[in-house]
Amino acid sequence: FVNIFRVEYTPINLGRLAAFAAGSEVTPEALVEAGLIKTTKQPVVILGRGEVDRPLTVKVQRISASARSKIEAAGGTVELLPLE
Repeated sequence: FVNIFRVEYTPINLGRLAAFAAGSEVTPEALVEAGLIKTTKQPVVILGRGEVDRPLTVKVQRISASARSKIEAAGGTVELLPLE
């Protein structure tokens, strides 16, 4: 059985978001500009491996619970974008 409704995400670990300045907005388009992902055709998931030491505004399609808690503990916010 092959699930035709499966969604493939592009994973990004939290530690790779260190390239962004404090207060900046992390979106799929900004991740492409920073060279962390190649395209915005697949939805993005942020995983909790690594640390974040600055407040970031993260707008992605999916985020793990540990990544959300680390971002909010650093003073940042998380917004989930709809799947396209």
